[in-house]
Amino acid sequence: MLYRKFGSCDFKVSALGFGCMRFPILNGDSGQIDEAEAIKMLRYAIDNGVNYVDTAYPYHKKNSEIVVGKALKDGYREKVHLATKLPAWLTNTYEDFDKYLNEQLEKLQTNYIDFYLLHSLSKDSWKKIKDLKVLDFLDAALKDGRIKHAGFSFHDDIDTFKEIVDSYNWTFCQIQYNYMDEKYQAGTEGLKYAASKGLGVVVMEPLRGGKLVQTPPDEVQYIFDSAPVKRTPAEWGLSWIWNQPEVSIVLSGMSTMEQVDQNITTAGKTGISSLSDKDISIIDNVKAKYNELTKVKCTACEYCLPCPAGVAIPSNFSLYNDASMYKDSEKYINRYNNEMPEKARASSCVECGKCEEACPQHLPIRQHLKEVHKALSR
Repeated sequence: MLYRKFGSCDFKVSALGFGCMRFPILNGDSGQIDEAEAIKMLRYAIDNGVNYVDTAYPYHKKNSEIVVGKALKDGYREKVHLATKLPAWLTNTYEDFDKYLNEQLEKLQTNYIDFYLLHSLSKDSWKKIKDLKVLDFLDAALKDGRIKHAGFSFHDDIDTFKEIVDSYNWTFCQIQYNYMDEKYQAGTEGLKYAASKGLGVVVMEPLRGGKLVQTPPDEVQYIFDSAPVKRTPAEWGLSWIWNQPEVSIVLSGMSTMEQVDQNITTAGKTGISSLSDKDISIIDNVKAKYNELTKVKCTACEYCLPCPAGVAIPSNFSLYNDASMYKDSEKYINRYNNEMPEKARASSCVECGKCEEACPQHLPIRQHLKEVHKALSR
């Protein structure tokens, strides 16, 4: 495992962090974590050098923190930097900040959080919690030792990002970043800005919710095959991020032991400036091709769920994108019409807009669902 400097802190963190958002599940229900396998995976990662574990209040329908707490027993808590996040959208009073932090400490079975983030900040949520004196709360939690370092995760525009960076003495921030999102939200500009201020930068969605890992379309695979050094799609995506010196940690939400093992191997051999100009050119060409083929830029984070009408929003978008990228539209038309329950289809959308309020990508979900139904219905 390679280790990297964490902003202006005097310690180093593993290049790979374990994101606890996509644990293996049972019965197709994200709230039912396969605890035995998840604990086995997390401990294996720690035993092989991973020292940063990231979870959050809503992950796996509020069950991720509980499983992480179990996994970090038997001495594992002392081996890692533990990160979790305040559900800012659920807070309406100053007292709520303490309520959620104390609940998280109990679920995680720990007396302190190493890295505590204000979760999924946007222009509106930032104004709301700032008015509730969230910065005073962070000062108090740092002073009494319940948290060791304060940071925030982010989903909005670059101007809002810079405003937040400049508003407090943060230790770190967390941004969505991958080779498809160089100019999206904080992007490369935000990465460099935060690093210039001494913040550690944690990268989430490095593989776009797994979209950059699945078997590539033929047009993309042809580009990868032209590379002198052969890599898997996951290796390409992770290596592109680790190539950049401003990045402190890359989080990966791993669902299988095989993914854990592969990512640990990649993290042990890919460092700063490890990609050649030819490698960078190949990734640029892959990015251009994916942009041509992708219909909806959904990362399947499930923040839009549950839909009040029962629409399986990420599943609809996945079928739509796959039909475009893999040139096998009949396969996905059949899945939409014959395998997906009618209530879960895009056509069941009642256009209430709650999904768009929750979407960290700020996608026009209602319009996209209409496009899905038009393309796939029969």
